[in-house]
Parts: sequence; C-alpha cells; structure tokens
Amino acid sequence: MKRIRNFCIIAHIDHGKSTLADRLLQMTNTVSERDIQDQVLDDMDLERERGITIKSHAIQMMYRRDGEDYVLNLIDTPGHVDFSYEVSRSIAACEGALLVVDATQGIQAQTISNLYLAIDNNLEIIPILNKVDVESAMIDEVKDQIIDLLGVREDEIILASGRTGFGVDEILDAVVDRIPAPKGDPDEPLQALIFDSVFNSFRGIIAYFRIVNGSLKRGDHVKFVNTKKEYFADEIGILKMNLEPRNELSAGDVGYIISGIKQAKEVKVGDTITHVQNSTKEAIKGFEDVKPMVFAGIYPVDASDYEDLRASIEKLQLNDASLTFEPESSMALGFGFRCGFLGLLHMEIVQERLDREFDMDVITTVPNVSFKAYTKKGTTVEVHNPSGMPDPAILDYIEEPYITATIITVTNYIGAIMSLCIGKRGELKKQTYFSTNRAEIIFEMPLSEIVFDFYDKLKSISRGYASFDYAMSGYKEAKLVRLDILLNGEKVDALSSLIHVDNAYNLGSKMCEKLKELIPRQQFDIAIQAAIGAKIIARETVKAVRKDVTAKCYGGDITRKRKLLEKQKKGKKRMRQIGNVQVPQQAFLAVLKLD
Repeated sequence: MKRIRNFCIIAHIDHGKSTLADRLLQMTNTVSERDIQDQVLDDMDLERERGITIKSHAIQMMYRRDGEDYVLNLIDTPGHVDFSYEVSRSIAACEGALLVVDATQGIQAQTISNLYLAIDNNLEIIPILNKVDVESAMIDEVKDQIIDLLGVREDEIILASGRTGFGVDEILDAVVDRIPAPKGDPDEPLQALIFDSVFNSFRGIIAYFRIVNGSLKRGDHVKFVNTKKEYFADEIGILKMNLEPRNELSAGDVGYIISGIKQAKEVKVGDTITHVQNSTKEAIKGFEDVKPMVFAGIYPVDASDYEDLRASIEKLQLNDASLTFEPESSMALGFGFRCGFLGLLHMEIVQERLDREFDMDVITTVPNVSFKAYTKKGTTVEVHNPSGMPDPAILDYIEEPYITATIITVTNYIGAIMSLCIGKRGELKKQTYFSTNRAEIIFEMPLSEIVFDFYDKLKSISRGYASFDYAMSGYKEAKLVRLDILLNGEKVDALSSLIHVDNAYNLGSKMCEKLKELIPRQQFDIAIQAAIGAKIIARETVKAVRKDVTAKCYGGDITRKRKLLEKQKKGKKRMRQIGNVQVPQQAFLAVLKLD
C-alpha cells in the first residue's frame, strides 16, 4: 500500500488536462508508441470532435524510481461546469489532485470551483502551470495568481508543457513524494466505493471501484449495501488501457468487478461493496444524490420505440449518473420521459449520445427548471413541467430557483457582461480585482434565465475570455406566468413554458412568428396563437393552399365568382374542423434558439 498513489487531474475546460494525461501515460510506458494518439483517454467520438472530456476515465500506471515500483492510479476529469458531478465522484476516490492552470489564460472560474471540491475532501493539491512553451504564456503573472489562491511557495509550482512533455518527469516525482499513500486496513471487513460503471452487451454491467478497507478475491460472495443485492465476483481486475484480470485486490487499489449484472437499476454510483459473510457496519459517506438543474421532455419520434428509448436511457444513466428520468405523456407527442440534466451542454450531449450510441430518433421539448408553487390551501407543489402548474384560481404564489454566478473576465468586457446579467434579471453582489486586468464578478440571478443561451452569449461578448461557474443559492418569489401556444385553438403542451411576466409578450410574439415560418401550409388556414390563461397575446396565421376556383370565370356576372368562392370557403371551414396540424421537429428546436 505504501507504493500506491491515487490522484486526479482538475482544471478549467481547455487548460490541457487530457494532453497532460497523454504525456503521463507515455512517460510511464502505459501506452505503447503504436497506440498513442491525442486524447488517448477520451474514447467517445463526441469527446474527440468537440475537444472536451465528458466522462472521467481511470487508468493505472507503473512508475519505477530508485529501484522501487510505484502504482499510480490516475482519474482524468471533465472541465465543463455541466459535468462537475463527474469531478466530485473522481475526487472522492483519490488522495491527491493535480491542479492544472493554463499559463496563457490564468485561473478561471471552473478551476476555483473544482479546487474547492478537492479541498473539501482534504486532497493534497499539486499546482501545475501548463503550456509554458507557448509564446503568449504569462508565467510570472499566473504564478502570482496561484500563490494568492493556494498560499503555496513559488518553488512548489511545477512548470510543464503537455504538448512537448517538458516537466512531466517532475510531475511524476511530485505525485510520489507529495501525495500520501492510501490509508486503509487490508484485514478489516471489505469496504469499496463504486465511482463509475459502464454497460457491456456481452458481460453485463462493469462497476469501477476503489477499495477503502479490506480485500476482494475472485469468486467472493459480495453485496451492494444500498441496493441490498448479492452477487459473485466472477472477474475482478485493474484498469490499464484494457481491463486486466487479477485474483486479488486489497485496500488502496482501484479496479473493476464483473458479476453478470443485467439490470441498470442495481448499480448505483456511490454505493459500497462489501462481503456477505463478514460485512462492514457502515457504508462509505460523502456521496450526495445529484440535483438536476434543467428539465426537458424526451419523446421517441415513432411511438413504437418507447420501450427501446427507456432501455437506452437506462444504459446511458449507468455511464452518466447525473441524468435522471421519469415517464410522462403529452397530448401532442404521446409517451416519453421527463429528464433532468445538469445544464444545456449536458442535455445536448445526452441527445447526441442517444442518437449515436443507441440510434434513437427523439424530439426534445423546451427545457425549463423546477419551480415551487404554493396554493391558497397552504400546500406546496414542485413543478417540473408547465402543464403541472396548479390552476390560477387556487394558486397563491410561485418561487423560482436562484443561483450565485461567478464570472472571471478581462476588465475590458466588464460593462458588456454586467449589461447581459442585469438584462437576465441579475443582481450584482460583489466585484473583486485579481490584478490590473482581471476581475471576478458575482451575480445572483434566476436559474431559468441562464438555461437557454446565457453561456453562449457570455462567450461571444467576452470573445471567449470570460469563464462562468454557478452554485444554487435557494428559492425566491417570482411573477411567473404560463405561456401556451395554440394551433387552431388546440394547446400544444410540448411548447408551453413558464416565463417571467415581463418577457412573456415578447417571447409569445417571437414564437408565433417562428412557428409561422416552420409549419407547412395546409388546405386550411392555421391560427397560431400565444396565450396567457384565456388571454391571447399574439397571433399569426399560416394561409391555406388554395385552388383558383374562379379561373374558369372570365367576364360575366360577379355573383358567379362569389358563389364559387363561398362554396370553397364552406369546404375549408369543414376541413379545418377535422384537420390535424403536425408540428415539425425543427419547430421544437427553433424555439430553443430564439433570441
């Protein structure tokens, strides 16, 4: 155990975590020269295309120093705010963390929030200044930022370059010297923390774990504490580039277990594995259930794919524990699921993965956050969906979730960023300057305002120089109304949204205009209306496709034309009563992108 080191890499998005991990794997000969490629731990096509890490990946490296072999278990983590739950799980399985800061960009918002996660778990932090080989690197300035943030000495900061491999040997030495060996007793009852799981169509569910106390042998009879299910450990092993079977793993080791589990529900990330005979008295603490921030309905395009969609989401949930879902039905779209996501990027990634990995065609409804509705009878209803809103006659008031947003930016863009936040009903709480040209702005604002396009707008007005992170701060009373879209007088519940009363008129007319462009013309007029309760606030009409019935009347009395037009009008009216309007998929997507 003295020669085991468990550590993770934490950083802001695009600060070079994956590239640094590639160099560490190369230096320790974990990956052969033939197999080396960029982002070697990112095995999803989606991760490579977007250049981001979505999943945390664990891998074991062997490092020889002074005639002794050290086992280094590395967990690479995502950097984007939407995947902070992945980071928290990785941190729970480690004793130390490499804090990577880009020398060209300095400390960013996500760097700070991930750092606090690590400090809360009492991890040993090793600060690394990455990309020092780039011409625009501000080495001394960023060093000062790290010293201010961590209170470390200047000689404790390691200068490195993930691209060239400079300083990587120093990082490996620091991991061995500074990060403590795992504390645990191999003779105690088995206690192992599940920090991830994947689905394999041949072997069932593979759970990744970190042993805190005790030891585990192949063929042992084990049980999962939370689900109370019992299994036999058919195969256990360590995580190299591929799974490598072992006969025994003991305290401090990170590995995997295959026990033929078929049901996704039976493996919960954060659960504890123990022996059936000599079981542990208590489960490992420190794992809270994830709280989704954004909710949206996901429906199959073809109604007969409902069960396949359920199976696909369950398998995806294994690999992404922060996704939550429950069944729901809609008048317009049939049967589907109400899914909870950590943010908009997370929602986009889940949609992409359903399409690529499971070949599912889905329709996603307008995303919204959860509200608390208080009725006049004194009861509280949690509203995840606009259609679940209590009747206005019995509704007393609504509370919406608020967040504390931390934005770190170059001083040139402070004015534009403040205008954006105030326009989103934000309230300035604090403004601090790290240096002459870098500032931190803290706003309190409603979560529903940042759900749509806040992050994209922030990036464009700051030319990519602003970083953003948020944390829930509680609920506040708000003037919210339910905006409904009616087609020919029929409500399309999938397009309903809960919105602040000041923005309702504006959004209602924009939605009507957009739908007018996207809904194809029918044989009859289609009235598109936006309504708040019984009050219509905007209307557009998609004109009917008409046959020119008066073409044969040239000359003669006007009554002949009128008679033909009246006959056509009656037919159109009858058609409209029985006509059904199909809303195309682009209409649902276009509403998301409304400015």
